[in-house]
Amino acid sequence: MADLEFEREPVPPHAQLGFRSFLGQYVSEHVAGTELMIGPLFLRTGVSAAELIAGLVVGNALAVLSWLFVTAPIATRVRLTLYAHLERLCGRKLVVLYDLLNGAMFCFLAGSMITVSATAAGVWTGIDLPGLGDTWPRGVGWIATTLVVGALIAVIAAAGYRAVARFADLAAPWMILVFLAFGIVGLRQLGVSSVGEVWEVATTRIWPGGAPRAGAPSFGFWHVCFFAWFCNLAMHLGMADLSVFRFAKKSWHAVASAAGMYVGHFMAWLAASVLYAVQLARTPGNEDVLPGPMADAACGVAGLVCVIVAGWTTANPTIYRAGLAFQALMPKASRFRITLAAGALATVAALFPALSMRLLDFVAFYGMVLMPMGAIIVVDWWLLPRLGLRRWWAQERGLQWYGAAALAWFATLAACAALVRWGGVAIYFVSLPGWCVAALLYLLASAWSQRRAAHAAVAGGS
Repeated sequence: MADLEFEREPVPPHAQLGFRSFLGQYVSEHVAGTELMIGPLFLRTGVSAAELIAGLVVGNALAVLSWLFVTAPIATRVRLTLYAHLERLCGRKLVVLYDLLNGAMFCFLAGSMITVSATAAGVWTGIDLPGLGDTWPRGVGWIATTLVVGALIAVIAAAGYRAVARFADLAAPWMILVFLAFGIVGLRQLGVSSVGEVWEVATTRIWPGGAPRAGAPSFGFWHVCFFAWFCNLAMHLGMADLSVFRFAKKSWHAVASAAGMYVGHFMAWLAASVLYAVQLARTPGNEDVLPGPMADAACGVAGLVCVIVAGWTTANPTIYRAGLAFQALMPKASRFRITLAAGALATVAALFPALSMRLLDFVAFYGMVLMPMGAIIVVDWWLLPRLGLRRWWAQERGLQWYGAAALAWFATLAACAALVRWGGVAIYFVSLPGWCVAALLYLLASAWSQRRAAHAAVAGGS
């Protein structure tokens, strides 16, 4: 029977999906349990209300535009997974390294989402939940709860993109209402009784600005803006969502990402900050960021169910992407089994709470590592043909390792790491110049490589 996921071939017209499928997925993926981790972490950075809101408005707009004008146009023209596309561009051996890194990081990211769901399930079971400073699993109860939640999530992801999209369509509308309720209930618990009091409470009790809490970085407008833009860097400018939008009938369907950004990475982050502010007001010494107890305090059973489902709907497409990355390494292997294995790795990662507690840093690092390949894809597809050069040079020449792509990737990562380590540049700021450096390096190296090959061919024929 033909594989309906089309891992090695372009998605045919009969398998393409309409706008609603992407709307449901992006809402459910970004109105997620991890929003209850990220929102409170913003509050810990000392950012002011005005800086936070302005940064989120601008940064999320830039993210939507990146999906709309960079990722989706290539996805709907080529209709290949990211991994199949890169194999034609970079050669098999280089892509093996990329696939391993990409798949592993997707699993770690999904692990933080499973952790979120497990904190909600743990409230019901009464287990001892991990704290902000915990690194190792806390007790048999935490391990058992996390394993059960992870197994359920992995099965849905292994069923394929259509199963992920259907689950998202069902969950998204209800989750939006519950997250909105989190914010409204939290504001009331902070003493807000009218709309006119919201801004005063926001600026004095939730995001008053000032020094960050111990162990947290200091954020301002630009930190928030770049974080909002680049927390999904691997997906848009890094081009991982070529694998998602290859199913889209039209490239404009990428505007569906706006629903995820402004409902999830705006409303949900703000609502999560409000819940954390309530927790700090009630018990000032309790700085643990645990979505389950915070949701339970606000909305009871509905809140707990929402956290479980929200972590689930976010981990599903993330494990699906990880499965595609690992399946690209073993094309003849079953995608279903490989995705289950990816889900198992994500579940093991979820046992260690330190990963989710440092989510801001992890997503920035993850995007930085993978973003050069997105720049390489953009240059290869759009610029090289306009300069008289050939795209997919590795496939044309039968190369297993394309040096131009390898140079652009490794040199960019080295430059970004040097800026962070020795230049004192915050990791949230290095990816944009890094993306431009990778694009320029690949353009120059490809031009040199292809013209050298052309000169060699002329010399050989004379």
